[in-house]
Amino acid sequence: MRNWMTRNHKVLAVPLLFLILGVFFGWGRIHRVSAVTDSTYEKLKVLADVLAIVERNYVEPVKVNKLVHGAINGMLETLDPHSAFMSPEMFKEMQVETKGSFGGVGFEITIRDKVLTVVAPIEDTPASRAGIQSGDQILRIDGKSTKDMNLMDAVKLLRGPQGTQVSITIMRSGFTEPKDISMVRAVIPIRSVRSRMLEEGYGYIKITQFIEKTHADMKAALDRLESKEGTLRGLVLDLRNNPGGLLEQAVNVADEFLDSGLIVYTEGRVEGQKMKFYAQKNVKVHEYPMMVLVNAGSASGSEIVAGALQDHGRAVILGTQTFGKGSVQTIIPLEDGSGIRLTTARYYTPNGRSIQAHGIIPDIIVADLPPESRPGVAPRSIREKDLEHHLPGEGEKPSPGKAGKRESDLVPEFRDDPPLERALELLKTWQILNKVAGKKPS
Repeated sequence: MRNWMTRNHKVLAVPLLFLILGVFFGWGRIHRVSAVTDSTYEKLKVLADVLAIVERNYVEPVKVNKLVHGAINGMLETLDPHSAFMSPEMFKEMQVETKGSFGGVGFEITIRDKVLTVVAPIEDTPASRAGIQSGDQILRIDGKSTKDMNLMDAVKLLRGPQGTQVSITIMRSGFTEPKDISMVRAVIPIRSVRSRMLEEGYGYIKITQFIEKTHADMKAALDRLESKEGTLRGLVLDLRNNPGGLLEQAVNVADEFLDSGLIVYTEGRVEGQKMKFYAQKNVKVHEYPMMVLVNAGSASGSEIVAGALQDHGRAVILGTQTFGKGSVQTIIPLEDGSGIRLTTARYYTPNGRSIQAHGIIPDIIVADLPPESRPGVAPRSIREKDLEHHLPGEGEKPSPGKAGKRESDLVPEFRDDPPLERALELLKTWQILNKVAGKKPS
């Protein structure tokens, strides 16, 4: 196994039904109890007093454990959109999900303008087949209002045993009234890598997210593409709508196309959160030019890959500005089997650019087709900076802000995908210009 990190940290992810985040598992690396100032102790005493008052005087008997969990959840919700409390059940599910499948209906959600909102449906899932679209507002889940509901509670309601039914009420731009949609829950396997030849000599690989087998599956796809028509003359790596996943896999994907140098580093208040990830020399070298496609749905791990390849001059980035999710979440287990996910650091590209709330700016801006021309795409994309309480990016002034067909191997027709069409055109132009530059006068 490659020694791709400077410290022996285990890296996991949180591929829930909402935006998937790259996460460090900080087992035993964070001090649970430390000295507190007198003023902090006084505030904690107020919290304990309130707990005692509620337990003694509330109109009905209360469960102290539920109150404590509620207090922790409320505390973390005030920090940023990615810090959260996980009940013992959710904590256990989170650990299982890194294998690349989860139960549910298959869409990613966030909070925007204090309303539960769909980021994107996952291909070939109950949600995509039911016509759920990016930007749909979820007003109710099984009749229960989602007003002031946090993401964890929403995910818990949306999940359930395979074959059971869940109903959601959505509101969409253009609707005159809310619409009820029923779906049957399913186990949703995640196929993270798809590939094919665009034309002779030009390959295409799409990575939908970073799970345990992503790097291995991408290497296998590269082997197939490179053997089909001889040496590849160019490659398109499509990271559009890739919300992230396992940090290790994102680093390995970038490493596959780099032989040396820094891939990404993190900076946090605690020394253990200051980490650097370096590329290693590859046995097999991929010397052909590359285009990387990104958009507003490209987040976290996909931004790390795009930023590293851009800073090293290994690929041209094409598309639209990425999501801007450049923060690190550490998972900390608690004694009762629950856990917290806490934002502890920021990601930086090799050249020192902060990803948080800024995203990656493409070298060439090419937008997708207008929303009205592409079913399932909302009029306005959601980015990290649109989320309520988002962690400010460097140089950004803190503000309350606003809360912000079956899957196949076939690539969409070029006329339906302007960025892909442009990427192929540029790769072919690249080859032509190289030939012209290499000619000598007779």
